[in-house]
Parts: sequence; C-alpha cells; structure tokens
Amino acid sequence: MGYEFKLPDLGEGLTEGEIARWLVAEGQEVAEDDPLVEIQTDKTTVEIPSPAAGKVQRILVAEGEVVPVGTVLVVIGEDGAVASEQSRAKPPPSVSDVSGGQSPGHVPAERVRATPLVRRLAQELGVDLSSVDGTGPQGRVTEEDVRGAASAEGLSPGQVPEGRRERLRGVRRLVAEHMTRAHAEVPPVTWVEECDFGDVELGRLVPLALKAVASSLKEFPELNARLEGDEVVYLDRYDLGVAVQTDQGLVVQVVRGCDTRNVDELAEEIERLAEAARAGKLEPHELRGSTFTVTSAGKLGGLFTTPIVNHPEVAILSVGRVAGRPVVREGEVVVRPVGYVSVTFDHRVIDGARAAEFGLAVIRRLESST
Repeated sequence: MGYEFKLPDLGEGLTEGEIARWLVAEGQEVAEDDPLVEIQTDKTTVEIPSPAAGKVQRILVAEGEVVPVGTVLVVIGEDGAVASEQSRAKPPPSVSDVSGGQSPGHVPAERVRATPLVRRLAQELGVDLSSVDGTGPQGRVTEEDVRGAASAEGLSPGQVPEGRRERLRGVRRLVAEHMTRAHAEVPPVTWVEECDFGDVELGRLVPLALKAVASSLKEFPELNARLEGDEVVYLDRYDLGVAVQTDQGLVVQVVRGCDTRNVDELAEEIERLAEAARAGKLEPHELRGSTFTVTSAGKLGGLFTTPIVNHPEVAILSVGRVAGRPVVREGEVVVRPVGYVSVTFDHRVIDGARAAEFGLAVIRRLESST
C-alpha cells in the first residue's frame, strides 16, 4: 500500500486548508523533500514538501477544494491503494462521475482531468467529459472546453449558463468569509474629518500614522479592545494591522509593538512585511492578532472611504488621498495638502463622541509630525 499523505496541522489553530496548487502530477516520480503541494491557509500560502519518495499514484483532492486537517491528499508509492474509509469514499480529482459508458476512441473517464466545478458544469449541460479534449495544463478540461462542447452539441443559448464563472479561491475566498462575518456582526458607524498634511513627510505616512494611532489608542482604550460575549476585553498591546494590496488580494499584515518602536523602525518592519505579503511568504503569525487596523490606498484612496471593521477588532482607521485643496486659514482661502481621515467603529463598544475624539487626537499628532 502506498504512503498516504494527509493535510498536516500547520499550527496557529488552523483546522482546514485549501489546495492552492499541485506541484506534481499523477504518475510523476518524486524524491523525499521535493515540492509537493501549495496550501492556502488564512491568507498565506505554504509550500509543503513530499514526506516520501516514489511515484505519485493518486491525487485525491483537487485544486481549489477546502478540506479539514487530517484529510488524505495524495498517495505516493506502490499501487496507490488507500486504506482509510474517507479516502476510499472520495474519488480522486481526475475521476469524472459524469460520463456513462465509453465509446471507442474516448479517453477513459478515470483519466479525465477536471475540477469539481467543471465536472458539475458538464453534468448540468449534459456534456460527456470523456469526449472533450482538454486545453488546460496537463490536458485538464476547462470550463471553456465544456461550454464549447455544449455549443457543438447544439444546445440553445438559453440552456448554457451565461457569463464567465470563477470560483472564489485563496485569499479572495478568505476575504469574502471574513467580511461577511464582520458585516453581519458589527453595527458600524463612520466618522470623517480633514487633516492638513503640510508638515507630514508623505513618503513615511504609514509609519507616522501607526505611531499616531498607537499613541492615541492609549488615551482611548475602548478602541483597542475586543467584544467577547457580554464582556469588553481591553488589550494592553498595540499590534496594528496594515492592509496591503497584493496580486492575490487584500491581506492585513501585523506590525507588533507600535507603541514602543520609533518611526524608522516601523517603516522598516512595514516594508519587510509588505515584500513578504506580495511574494505570498508571510508567516501565519504575521497575519493574526492585530488589535486595531490602519488602511490607506494612497493615490487610489479617493476622497475618503468607509472601511469595514477587521473583526474581531472594534475599529479601523483609513487615510484618503492627499491632494492640494482650498481651505480657510486665518480668514484666507489657501491651497494645502489635505486628506480625509475616517474611523469606522463598532457602536456596541464605542460611543460616537469617543470615536470622534480619538480621530481628532490622531489628526493632531499627524499634523504636528516633523
């Protein structure tokens, strides 16, 4: 019997993972410690090496599927027999349950490579996957292949689902789940005020904002808190999340100890984390445990935004686009570099007046930055 490789416990309380990408194919020989599979977990991707050497006999979980820790993912070596009930009950991703008998010249169903989404679409459209030539990687049958086959078989446009469909995967799936929970649980209110950035070195805006936020949170502890049941938990650490846009989606990296680091140290840490985020190499602990979040989209930030609270936090601060705008100073209209600071907060925990006072405290600190 072959070696059954199961989704390992990757720590940090994770109970499941998504198969982001297989780095091997069925029939391929692998050596111990060769790259085997990429697992998407809580906004970061982990590459897992092969624990054994041999031929990849069966891949049991398709790319894009989310499975719990302990699920058998692949069988390596010997004949690929799988002993566990769970593995025997679950067909490998290359098996199509759509086609019936095989006609001469068709690819046997057990050799068809297609994701569960594509197999389901084929079933809906009545397409025999074994008769479709796959144009995807390693001959995988794609959604476009199935739709093309459906059209060739004479289905009317009304019978073919419209539009291109793409399953939520990876970071986008995790963001969707997180935002849905936050929106369902948190009654949000957003406060907005302008800030004069004339004395702010805009190239260091994010570290300056983190320092201003951390100092202000000490004055307004209810914004650096959690709501757990009927208790408000006030936190005595200032580990601030910073939202970063990557090719995979939005991630929130955590900059720890913002109250004890100077601006230069904060800038270095932000840059280190941002580079790791864009490369998909953030460690799980670098994405968890933030007490408050700061976000700024720079030139794309618009006039201001109403950000969603990063649950289980109770507040988030956003800085809009800074631009030259007419303002009144000492009775005269002048042009100043102005941006708008937004604070969205959980009204169950934070009163509007306190959120406003917090926002003004941050603005005062930013405007006096040198």
